Amino acid sequence: MTLRQLINVGTKELESVGIVEAANDAWLLMAWVFNISRLDYLLDPETPADPDLAARYRECIKLRGENIPLQHITGEQNFMGFSFKVNRDVLIPRQDTEVLVETVLDHIPRDGSVLDMCTGSGCILLSIAAMASCDCCDGADLSERALAVAGENEVRLRKMGNIGISGTKSPKIRWIHSDLFENVRGRYDVIVSNPPYIPSGQIFKLMAEVRCHEPLMALDGSRDGLEFYRKITVKAPEYLKPGGMLFFEIGWDQADAVSKLLELAGFDQIHVKKDLAGLDRVVYGSL
Repeated sequence: MTLRQLINVGTKELESVGIVEAANDAWLLMAWVFNISRLDYLLDPETPADPDLAARYRECIKLRGENIPLQHITGEQNFMGFSFKVNRDVLIPRQDTEVLVETVLDHIPRDGSVLDMCTGSGCILLSIAAMASCDCCDGADLSERALAVAGENEVRLRKMGNIGISGTKSPKIRWIHSDLFENVRGRYDVIVSNPPYIPSGQIFKLMAEVRCHEPLMALDGSRDGLEFYRKITVKAPEYLKPGGMLFFEIGWDQADAVSKLLELAGFDQIHVKKDLAGLDRVVYGSL
């Protein structure tokens, strides 16, 4: 069987079980299994497929057809141009969250300190550490399994030379096992968070690959989806330096509610930033 025949079979199998981006996923799995680029494939799609790799590819297609997230099959996800390890213990980084990182990068002071609350895979904190000149970067999470993944991602980026790039300094990075601020000490220039914000009653409406394979504790934001915004916003002033800033990723319909929480907690210069789809995605303010 050639590569072209194999990817056609994979695409049809995924289409038959309702995978929305069947052709794209079939290609991404082929690129991963066979370690080839799109150009490699296009130059000679009639290359005979190695039997062992073909068998592995078919198994990956089977898993994807069972709604296993593609990133759990490959074990990685690209975010802000960096490759992060992901598994069932962490939320898969989304492109929408890059807006949060970009917003922080526009405001963090040189040699500043940052706390990433609910850090998960560490993708937000590590991207900031790689792209800004920071002094201290702390990531806090209640899940010890998530913190283990974050630690592995730190090692991954350091080995690849991604932290300290473009003349930025290599910051001190700490991973803190904490129920929100319980074990956090000190004050920061920036606190950033992508907390759980899906209302509990909406979890069942999520796609099966999210609902069944990503950690519930990283999704469930309680009855109205705002519980973590309330808790973090109320305590954040105790952990921010004068003039420090708080940044949140939000759901598309939460900008007004989260902005009001920041205002009540003493923040001003409150702004809302939209994502590439034109939806409200980030709320931030200054203390």
